[in-house]
Amino acid sequence: MASSHSSSPVPRGGRDGIYHKERDPSPHRCRPIRSLPDVCPKEPTGEGRGLCDGPSVVAEHDRWTVYSSKVNLPAALNDPRLAKRESDFFTKTWGLDFAETEVMPSFYLPNITREHFGPYLQETAQRERIHERCKTICPSKDDVDAVSSITTNHDKSRAELEQVPKIFMKPEFALEDPATFNAVLPWSHFNSAGGKSSRDVASSKLLQEKLSHYLDVVEVSIARQISLRSEAFFHAMSSQHELQDRLQETQHAVAVLRGRTAAIDRVMCQGPLRALRTALTRNNCVKLHNKLKLMAAVHQTQPTVQLLLSTSEFVGALELISTTKEVLQQELQGIHSFRHLGSQLCELEKLIDKMMVEEFSMYARSDLNRSLRDEPQVLEKERLESLVFGLLRQRKLDFLDIYSDEMIAAAKAIVTQCVAESVLHIEEIDTEVVIKLADQMRVMTFLQWFELLKTVFESFLLFLQRIKATLSVIRNVVLEVLVSNQKNRLLEEAASDASDREASHSPSSLRGEAELAYLTHEGLFISDALNEAQQQQQQAALQDQSSRTQQSRTEAVGSDTVEGGAIGREQSFMSGENMMPTELELNRVINNIQELLYTASDVSHDRCVKVLTARAKDGSLERLSSAEFVCLSQAVEGFVRDTEELCGRRSVSLRGALQSQANRFVHRFHEERKTKLSLLLDNERWKQAEVPSEFQDLVNSIADGKITLPERKIPGPEERKPAEFLLVNGQKYAVVGTVLLLIRIFLEYCQCVNDIPSIATDMLTRLSDLLKHFNSRSCQLVLGAGALQVVGLKTITTKNLALASRCLQLVVHYIPIIRAHFETKLQPKQFSVLRHFDHITKDYNDHIAEISAKLVAIMDSLFEKVLSKYEVKAPMPSACFRNVCKQMAKMHEALYELLPEEQTQMLFLRINASFKMHLKRQLARLGVVNDGGPQHGLVVVDVAFYTENVQALKSLERLDLNMAEIWEQKR
Repeated sequence: MASSHSSSPVPRGGRDGIYHKERDPSPHRCRPIRSLPDVCPKEPTGEGRGLCDGPSVVAEHDRWTVYSSKVNLPAALNDPRLAKRESDFFTKTWGLDFAETEVMPSFYLPNITREHFGPYLQETAQRERIHERCKTICPSKDDVDAVSSITTNHDKSRAELEQVPKIFMKPEFALEDPATFNAVLPWSHFNSAGGKSSRDVASSKLLQEKLSHYLDVVEVSIARQISLRSEAFFHAMSSQHELQDRLQETQHAVAVLRGRTAAIDRVMCQGPLRALRTALTRNNCVKLHNKLKLMAAVHQTQPTVQLLLSTSEFVGALELISTTKEVLQQELQGIHSFRHLGSQLCELEKLIDKMMVEEFSMYARSDLNRSLRDEPQVLEKERLESLVFGLLRQRKLDFLDIYSDEMIAAAKAIVTQCVAESVLHIEEIDTEVVIKLADQMRVMTFLQWFELLKTVFESFLLFLQRIKATLSVIRNVVLEVLVSNQKNRLLEEAASDASDREASHSPSSLRGEAELAYLTHEGLFISDALNEAQQQQQQAALQDQSSRTQQSRTEAVGSDTVEGGAIGREQSFMSGENMMPTELELNRVINNIQELLYTASDVSHDRCVKVLTARAKDGSLERLSSAEFVCLSQAVEGFVRDTEELCGRRSVSLRGALQSQANRFVHRFHEERKTKLSLLLDNERWKQAEVPSEFQDLVNSIADGKITLPERKIPGPEERKPAEFLLVNGQKYAVVGTVLLLIRIFLEYCQCVNDIPSIATDMLTRLSDLLKHFNSRSCQLVLGAGALQVVGLKTITTKNLALASRCLQLVVHYIPIIRAHFETKLQPKQFSVLRHFDHITKDYNDHIAEISAKLVAIMDSLFEKVLSKYEVKAPMPSACFRNVCKQMAKMHEALYELLPEEQTQMLFLRINASFKMHLKRQLARLGVVNDGGPQHGLVVVDVAFYTENVQALKSLERLDLNMAEIWEQKR
């Protein structure tokens, strides 16, 4: 009852397991047994002992007395640490935590619940209710008498105490206070003049008697209170003596039990315990032997690492260092001889990191700078895989930046090497005079430079193939690591699930072990036995796991030492190291590998752009012929297409550079042809030209759907003579030489678009400008009569006008064909530029209409001039009508062979309408009316002569002149 976890030490056993009682260090440690006094003496002191050294129940040396208790009765009844008085007597001794301590129930006592008392409670319930009802209705006589006597005594003592002045009852009463002293002893009543009178003596006696009376009253009240509580006090004293008697009986029973337990211990326990100690000693020796073997293996770590590094086995060295560091931290922690080995291994690991980075840089440099032909694509694949895995294991994820830098330097070297090899085969270039590569490329002819460019393209394709193969190996290693990490994660999840299931089955086994601990434990409390059982089980599991881990690590370190670092990547993957990158980091590395391949494609294109711009610096690429530029464009497009298929990236730098050169080429191409067309127009005399057979073949190929320039044919022995007209779909076109060349020019535009589709939009705009220029310039020269000053023509004849109109009609015929061809080369979003052809067609038709109006205006002015002199008089036909018919015949003769029959008829219908208008106006002026008179008859004869002559012209026989409209209607 008096011992606790927190306040009192517990006696402990000796080395031989015999119980030793706690000894008092003072000389009077053995006191005779005596009755308990009113106040307990000072409790003995002793050395503090822990619970681990509990008392032994086997032997007893000193008799236990009440004075051996470490807590006296007043301290037990009045625990100052408790917030309130506890109702339970036993919780006042062991402190605040005793009531909350969980005690394991005994396995030999049944679990008593309220149901066991159910029958008894049912039998006594009715009697208990009757008893309680009677007790409340009729209180006992003793209680009534006791209450009345207590009340009477209390009232009496209260009246007596009221006689005592209140000053004596105050808490601050003190006679040393002058005011209090004067109030208690009123000396003012005495004569202070000296001498004692009989009055003073009487006053002092009276005061003394009064104070004595007050003292008697207080003592009587105290005695009354003590008499009221005497029964409880003597009852406590008798209970204390009874408790001492019971403790002596218990002490005797415990001594007998200890004797019997000591006999059992001597007969049944010492032998088995000795066997257990021997087995434990053997297990400790085995562990020590394994530990020594592990230390011997660890001792060989540094020489083995040096051996592995000498053969560039970085992965094996890192794995060996990692395993050794883990063993040092877990299995060999605290070994004095290995106190510096951990820091040495860390420094060695940092050195290996630097060596791996330098080795990877050297590998990348040697791989990218070796010959591109006649060698395998991947150089030393095993070495590359080992380096990549080592870098990944050390989380050196920036090794791709090293490869990128080496790749850029190698790309520059490829261009330099290709130029140097090309210059060696060209005798015209002196490398001592022309030093710079760009100058050497500009000195080359186009064919030499073009061969150099194709060599550069071929070299970069091989370069990209090698980079892709190397990056594929790196990517496979990263994927292998990623798959291994996923396997490890799945295994850990499975292991955690298995451990959870084992934990769910562990309480039953723990219960059995707890029962065994309960039987064999030598301590005081069953909870200590259960805690020790749990701790022993956990320690056994940890020792089993550590022994297996130690054995495996010893074998791993030993195998590394014996085999010289033959460690596979799979073993390294499955090791529990946290140095390996996470899945997120590995996925980022895979993305960086793909981006590096894209970067390689971009770098290759950029270096090719340098070659292209170096050649184009002096404008030599702008002076190429269309065939040469087409060859250049096809080579560039082929290289771009091959790199796109190889790398999966559409690089735009080289294509953009080609587009820039194409724009310059288109500008020069257009300016040359526009200038050529302007010169042809300025020298054109607007006479019908013969059509060579090659132009007729060109037109025929267009009719067959081939919008291309035909190949030049070798002149044969029988050459066809030039034709007078150009046949287009069975229709004759009389043209000038400029239009024939114009047809060839816009076919050159179409051919250029076929060869270079990327310039279709620009070329369409330039062709539109060319057609507009031809329309405007021909209008200036013919309708505007600019040919009079430019070429020196005397006049612009109707034949010139008709020929210009027919040439414009031929161009209008080919505009839809050109439009359809360009539409096939444009993207749907670019179709809006085709509206230029609609505007051009409208301009050409307007121009043709203006020429037709000009021809009509020429005859209109002639009619006005001639008919203004017309007189109705004999002879008939009149000279005026003869002149008109003559001019009509000349007009017909000039237009008949140039314009088609329908256009001729429409033109002469308009001319005839003009003639009728002027004739009608003249007849109205002369006053000739349709009255059947002589003047009317003369006019009819002239009109019949005009009609006969006009209808006698070719293709005008069926022309309805409707000459009746010359007469005004009669009102």
